[in-house]
Amino acid sequence: MNGPIGRRSVMLSAVATLALLAAPHSSAGSAAAITSADDPFLVEYYYKIRWGHFNEWVELYKKNHYPILAKLQEQGEIIEMSASSPRYHAGEGTRWDFRFTIVWRDAATATADADREPIISELYPDRATFEAEEQRRFQLLEEHLDVPVVKHDLATW
Repeated sequence: MNGPIGRRSVMLSAVATLALLAAPHSSAGSAAAITSADDPFLVEYYYKIRWGHFNEWVELYKKNHYPILAKLQEQGEIIEMSASSPRYHAGEGTRWDFRFTIVWRDAATATADADREPIISELYPDRATFEAEEQRRFQLLEEHLDVPVVKHDLATW
């Protein structure tokens, strides 16, 4: 799949695969935290947006990307989603402006290069506008990170 959505899928697949391969070897706690390929898979998506363009970026995200994610949640691929922004700002080197956290049904679902075309066609019949707005959303980014994470049960940690 070409374009920002396809590149995101490829990047997420690579990051998630590396995280799954590296996690069991990083510490005893990490190995215990990953119990099955069928377990929910948590990914945090960090966005660093060009100064002065936060509101425009968020509006484009809510208009063009979030409805796709909501449809995936409706279909059962996503268990839970949340969004957050820092209350204050950090130094430029460590700054992030928006974090979207997704709990996927499992690692395979999170990393699959699934065909989103039926969802996109249904939600965005004006494909040219959708693609132009998605291109603009990515132009507003300075950096984008997809970080698979492991939640630890502190009672057994």
